[in-house]
Amino acid sequence: MLLTSRRLRAASLAAASAALVAAVLPGPEPLGIGDPLFPHLGNPGYDVLTYDIAFTYRGANTKPLDAVTKIDARATSRLERINLDFTSGTVRAVEVNGGSAAFTTAGEDLVITPREAVDAGTPLAITVTHTSDPKGGEAGGWVRTADGLAMANQADAAHRVFPCNDHPADKAHFTFRVTAPAGLTAVANGLPVPAAGDGGATSATRTWVYRTRHPMATELAQVSIGRSAVVHREGPHGLPLRDVVPAGQAARLEPWLKKTPAHITWMENKVGRYPLETYGVLLAQAETGFALETQTLSLFAMSMFTGDRHPKWYVESVMVHELAHQWFGNSVSPRTWSDLWLNEGHATWYGLLYADEHAAQPLEDRMREAYAQSDRWRAAGGPPAAPKPADPGRQLGLFRPIVYDGSALVLYALREEIGKDAFETLERTWVAEHRDGTATTADFTALAQRISGRDLTGFFQGWLYGATTPKMPGHPDWRSEPPLERGPAAPAEEH
Repeated sequence: MLLTSRRLRAASLAAASAALVAAVLPGPEPLGIGDPLFPHLGNPGYDVLTYDIAFTYRGANTKPLDAVTKIDARATSRLERINLDFTSGTVRAVEVNGGSAAFTTAGEDLVITPREAVDAGTPLAITVTHTSDPKGGEAGGWVRTADGLAMANQADAAHRVFPCNDHPADKAHFTFRVTAPAGLTAVANGLPVPAAGDGGATSATRTWVYRTRHPMATELAQVSIGRSAVVHREGPHGLPLRDVVPAGQAARLEPWLKKTPAHITWMENKVGRYPLETYGVLLAQAETGFALETQTLSLFAMSMFTGDRHPKWYVESVMVHELAHQWFGNSVSPRTWSDLWLNEGHATWYGLLYADEHAAQPLEDRMREAYAQSDRWRAAGGPPAAPKPADPGRQLGLFRPIVYDGSALVLYALREEIGKDAFETLERTWVAEHRDGTATTADFTALAQRISGRDLTGFFQGWLYGATTPKMPGHPDWRSEPPLERGPAAPAEEH
């Protein structure tokens, strides 16, 4: 069609405007929210409310999955470009608020240029059609199992699976839609949504839909696909429990699986009602080298429960460790990654306390041993609340002994300092006041001072930020060994 002079003038103005915008905007670059340990994680300018993520798995865990990620967010500032964290996949198309959008990559960011800028305070709907590559390897993300896939996204690997704002400061509700060949089972965080059922499925496939009822950090996402059995039971107060195990292994694993209701009851007696909608364990046929507290469905290597590498009391303490994370780290998430000690210190504390009460493994002995090593751990990894960054490309190096036993040691010292009653009140109040949210070290120390009625500034300065370990209250005879000249200790197994 020939352009009239009016249309030609309008087209010229539009082209000029586009050229002007292109000239004004800086070049695409990876952004971040300023986390000192992961400077390029997260993105400014918007708050994610929900993710709706669809995966199509075709039966081979070496080939990319087809995927569509829909993000509903709210702009917190005017956005002419939108950055999402995403790598290890191919982006095929992007839409913003219903219109197609240009996109490119910068570092590990997907950089989107919508047709029109998005004003602060307005809704932001993003749809990304992409692939999701399961060959994550040591970088994390998808874990290839003997019969399918699982996820291990901590600390910074969710964006290797799907486009997201990959930082725990921006929690959101999730829906997962997984289409897989008939004969396989898909399970994800949250509860199944039967009404959504098998939309789009065929006789050769089935679509599984799961939705969370509580907000979740991206690093805690979990999708399991495999030849699995799902074992259901009821927990305290009618809580629905479900465990995911390799098909044919449920009876063999039942002595372990049936322990979970009692574990939950024990934790509830310590810190209050279980904070999420369901719980269970995912036992994967993969040698992960760690367990992981993915929200409502903790990931373990099945060999931990079928081999003889670890004593039974230790395995059970790790089960409690990952369960405790559902309160500490999942329901109450860290605002920055330097607040990691609040996750791992508390989970370690309750795992050790359980072993003390149920397996004659004295907590005090473990804490004395940790005290002896504490100065070495601080030298290698930094103090608990100011950890050193991990080496480039080795993000799991952040999970050092100082954030496990070294941070549980801080809690032991705090209990010695303020007394057991005040400490237990602090723990219950902490998870109640910050449920479904994020919190910082400063929030915890302020609450401890409020509960105890004491000025604990000096105490926390030394225990959380000091280069050397302060004297242990109540145990002036404890000694910490001088730092070794070389070699930090290896990361711990449980996350």
